[in-house]
Amino acid sequence: MKFLGLAVALAAIVCIVAGAAKGSVAVLGLSVDPTMIGVGLVGLALALATVRAARISTFLRIFSKLFAVEFTLLALAYAAGAYGLWPAALSEALPPASLCVTIAVFGLIVYGISFIPVIRQITRLADLYFDATEDIDVPTGLFGIRRMRERHFATGLIMTLVLINQLQVGISVRLSFFNRDWFNAIQNKDQAAFWSLLLTVFLFWAFIAIASNLIEYFFDAVLKINWRRWLTARYSGVWLNDGGIYRMGLIGDGADNPDQRIAEDVRNFILDTYSYSITLIQQISTLVSFSLILWAMPAEFVFPGTNIVVPGLPFWVALAYSTFGTWITHLIGRPLVRLEFAQERYEADFRFSLARLREYAEQVALLRGERSELGILGGHFRDLVANYYRIVKRVLKLNTFISFYGQISPILPYVIIAPYYFLDKVTLGQMSQVAGAFGRVEGALSFFIDRYRSVARYKANVDRLQTFSEALDKAGTLGKTPPHIEERHQSQQDLTLRDLSLRLPDGREIVRAPALGFKSGGATLVTGPSGSGKSTLFRAIAGIWPYGQGVVDLPQNARVLLLPQRPYVPSGTLKTAATYPAPADTYSDEQVREALKLARLAPLADRILEDENWGQRLSGGEQQRLAIARAILDKPDWLFLDEATSALDEKLEAEIYAMLRQHLPATSIVSIGHRSTLIAMHDWRVEMNAGDDGVFVPAATG
Repeated sequence: MKFLGLAVALAAIVCIVAGAAKGSVAVLGLSVDPTMIGVGLVGLALALATVRAARISTFLRIFSKLFAVEFTLLALAYAAGAYGLWPAALSEALPPASLCVTIAVFGLIVYGISFIPVIRQITRLADLYFDATEDIDVPTGLFGIRRMRERHFATGLIMTLVLINQLQVGISVRLSFFNRDWFNAIQNKDQAAFWSLLLTVFLFWAFIAIASNLIEYFFDAVLKINWRRWLTARYSGVWLNDGGIYRMGLIGDGADNPDQRIAEDVRNFILDTYSYSITLIQQISTLVSFSLILWAMPAEFVFPGTNIVVPGLPFWVALAYSTFGTWITHLIGRPLVRLEFAQERYEADFRFSLARLREYAEQVALLRGERSELGILGGHFRDLVANYYRIVKRVLKLNTFISFYGQISPILPYVIIAPYYFLDKVTLGQMSQVAGAFGRVEGALSFFIDRYRSVARYKANVDRLQTFSEALDKAGTLGKTPPHIEERHQSQQDLTLRDLSLRLPDGREIVRAPALGFKSGGATLVTGPSGSGKSTLFRAIAGIWPYGQGVVDLPQNARVLLLPQRPYVPSGTLKTAATYPAPADTYSDEQVREALKLARLAPLADRILEDENWGQRLSGGEQQRLAIARAILDKPDWLFLDEATSALDEKLEAEIYAMLRQHLPATSIVSIGHRSTLIAMHDWRVEMNAGDDGVFVPAATG
């Protein structure tokens, strides 16, 4: 950024020197060009902002770089024109001072808004993508596929889109002058000028505008889908990394409905961030460009009822009118941010309740719980409806004001300019141009009035994504900083626990194991009353329980598999469910069929390629035996069964244990169970005994 800042400063100095050396306005005895000096002064301000932009957001820095380059080139071209160095054949393309000032204003605004807290909140999320270091393959048409950094690709797309939007504003300005000359031709009944302007000027620029819109759409779509792809993969990866999905469910705050955060909030954030960043630049460009048109009107506008000349009176009216409208809109609509945030949560909670009800449809039907479920769903929906009506009430107030504001806006410029037209101080074309420019300026200044509710939704969406990011970070560090449960790999064969203390999320200690060992090469049964921390102990050994401290010593390179009481059955084919979490092609069809037969699921062995909702098709006992088939395929060194056979009858349970001992002879088995018949199926036993302080201590009993 220092190099760009220096380039901007040099271009600004060139303009100042040129303006001081060549001009028509006398200042302190010198003939100077105040316009050119003004361009140079605003350029110096931009140079300072460009240098300091090295410390702002990566996303905003992209715009700072682009505007610095644009100003440097345009200012030098403008200075060249002043010295007669610009080619006469390209006189129509010589950039005006207004364009140089517009670009400089862009750069200064970008630097200024980088310090606004809400902008910082947004750019922290946007920077995740624009700082990406991964490489991607980019199709380039005739040049084949090119490999480049993701952030360079994204930066190139953003810059291209900004340039296209600036071009579109330039086309609008050119058409504004066409509109003036065309209406003057109508007023003067100049048929030749009428058709010449229509067939040469209008058709040419209209074609350019259409082409730019099509190109913009393509690059716009490419940027959005790639941004969403990367950000979705990033959030999904963190959520599903190293037990993060489990820890997210433990921390609570900011972690509700992660499916919606990843699927909907990410999409909405990208669409709105792109829209507001690019659209705001377009609006600022429109504001500056058309404000200069209002200032440049040859008529001397006087303040109504006086003889006081007010340069650029239509501009000041547009500014005052829009400022008043924006202030009133903010006062009315401010509560919408909070209400929209709450509405998103109510919608997600209701949708989650419906999905959960579908998942447990059989249990609800067996318990005749339909009426109770209707009450639960009704409660969620009542919250949704109540908050929705609060939004409706607020939006009605907002829309009432906006409607009145919008009805007055189109006629206001004609009310201002018409008296001068009737006095022949302006032509019909000039009145038309002023009205159009006024509408553009007022529209740019009223940007937030027209979009206040969508801005409120955007802010709520940003807040939700920010809290989700913070929850992901919190879940990622949960249980990772000392004192914590440390997992070590030692050379011994047994699995041992040392100075282990397990706590609940509220801080209460539930299990204390000063020294405990599980012998390898056999089977150990862990027993104890419900709520004694048996499952928590297993999760600590598996490495996903974050609350506590101590050491879990695992044999070197040992592979651990824990089967819960209620196994997870993913969607897809039965083979996919049987091999989970390994990909389906990890094992042959014959290996999967054999595993299902050993798990006493022989009737399903020929259906492994069928795509069904197996989570609902299989009974609880069948799902547990499907998990046993996974263990047969995986062949872990240590297999932890957390009541993983509780849905089986005693005879079938005994057969499963005998089969595991026979077909997985190198696997050490540790089970949780309450049936007395399990004792005979294990070699050793660990009992969870309650101490005087209510903390359970596991101890070997035989």
